[in-house]
Amino acid sequence: MHNIKEIRNNIETFEKKLKSRNSNINLKDILKLDKLNREIIQIKEKLEQDKKIISKSKDEKNFSKSKKLTEEINDQIEKQKKIIFDLNNLMSNIPNLPLEEVPVGNDEKSNKFIRKNGSIKQFSHNVKSHALLGEESNQIDFVTSAKLSGSRFAVLKDKYALLERALINFMLDLHTSKFNYTEISPPLIVNEKTMFGTGQLPKFEDDQFEIKMSAESERKFLIPTAEVVLTNLVQDKTLETKELPLRFVASTPCFRKEAGSYGKDTKGIMRQHQFFKVELVSIVDPEESQKELERMLNCAEEILIQLNIPYQVVLLSSGDMGFSAEKTYDIETWIPSENKYREISSCSSCGTFQARRMNAKFKKSGKNEFVATLNGSGLAVGRLMVALIENNQNKDGSVNVPDILKKYMNNLSKI
Repeated sequence: MHNIKEIRNNIETFEKKLKSRNSNINLKDILKLDKLNREIIQIKEKLEQDKKIISKSKDEKNFSKSKKLTEEINDQIEKQKKIIFDLNNLMSNIPNLPLEEVPVGNDEKSNKFIRKNGSIKQFSHNVKSHALLGEESNQIDFVTSAKLSGSRFAVLKDKYALLERALINFMLDLHTSKFNYTEISPPLIVNEKTMFGTGQLPKFEDDQFEIKMSAESERKFLIPTAEVVLTNLVQDKTLETKELPLRFVASTPCFRKEAGSYGKDTKGIMRQHQFFKVELVSIVDPEESQKELERMLNCAEEILIQLNIPYQVVLLSSGDMGFSAEKTYDIETWIPSENKYREISSCSSCGTFQARRMNAKFKKSGKNEFVATLNGSGLAVGRLMVALIENNQNKDGSVNVPDILKKYMNNLSKI
C-alpha cells in the first residue's frame, strides 16, 4: 500500500514506475478522489465550526439552523464514505514500485542473469521425466488423484512420499540450526484482512481458494503460501527496535487455483493446486532490507548446494515481479527432461509495502516507523523433488539419494 501524499507529490515517478510494471492504474482518477476527499474535509470543518458557534447561542431560532447543519454534516459524511471506499479500492490495487537496480522490462525476457552453480550431468541413457519415473516405479499415482480430486493433484507413495518428508525435515533443520530462523506451525486458514495484508487480496482473489465456515459471515481462505501467515504475525503491532530482525520459517501445504496457468505444466508435479513449501520470512528495519534479501537468497541457495543440484540465479525485471515486491531474485534449478532451468524459489524484498497494509511498525529514534518485510521459498518441495529425482536418476529408473539426505531416509542410497 502506498501513501497518498507520496503519490500526490511524486506523480511522475509513480507513473513511470507503474508503467514499467505493466500496471494500468490511472493515478489521475486516484488524485481526483483524493482532492474530493480533502474538499469534503474542509466543508465538514466549516459546517462543524458554524454549528459550534450557533450552539453557544440560547436563541430558540437557532435550533432549526443547528438541526439543518447537522443534516448537512451527515450528508458530507455519507459522501466521504463513498469516496474513501472508492479511493481505498483503487489504492489497494497499485503494486509496489521497483527499486532503481531492478531491470526494466515487460516479462522474463528482461530478467538479468546473476550467477550459476553446479555442473550439469551428462547422462549415458535417455533421460526420463520425474512423472514417468514415478509412474513406472508406482510411486506417483496421477490416475487415482484425478479420480479423487481432479487435475493438478498427485498421490505420492512409498519412497517418494518418504523423500517429500525427508526434504521438508532437511530444509527446516538447516534453516533453524544454521541460519537461526524460528520455526512456526501456523494456521492454514486465514481471514480477509490477513490476505489483504500481504497483497493477495483484492487483486488476486480469483487465484484463491475461499472456504465456507458454517454460519460465519467473515470470509476465510486457504493459504496460497505460508508467507501470508508468517508476515502477518506482526499485523497491528509496534515492535521494539531490539526485537528486529525477526526471521520465521514454516513448512505448510499451499493451495492455489493457478487460474492463469491453463495448459502449462499439465504433466507431473511441477504446478499443482496443492503442494508443500518451506517458506522464509524476515521482518527488519527498512535500512537493512537489501542486506537481508542477500542473506535470504544465500539461505535458499544453500539447500541446492548441499543437495548438489545445479541452479542459476536471476534478478527479475520490473514486469516479471510479484505484486508486493520491490526487488526479486529467482533461483532456477536444472530440469534434465526439459533441458532448461525452472524456477524453484523467489526471494523478494517488499520494503514497507506490506507493513502499511498490515499496520506493522517499530519504534525508531522516538518515532513509530513501518517495518520492512521479505519473503522467499526455501524451497518449494514439489519442484525440489522434480529437480532431485531427474538429476539423480539411473538407467534402471532408480534415483540416487544425496548423502546429506540419507539420515532422513533410513540410510537408503537409492529409491
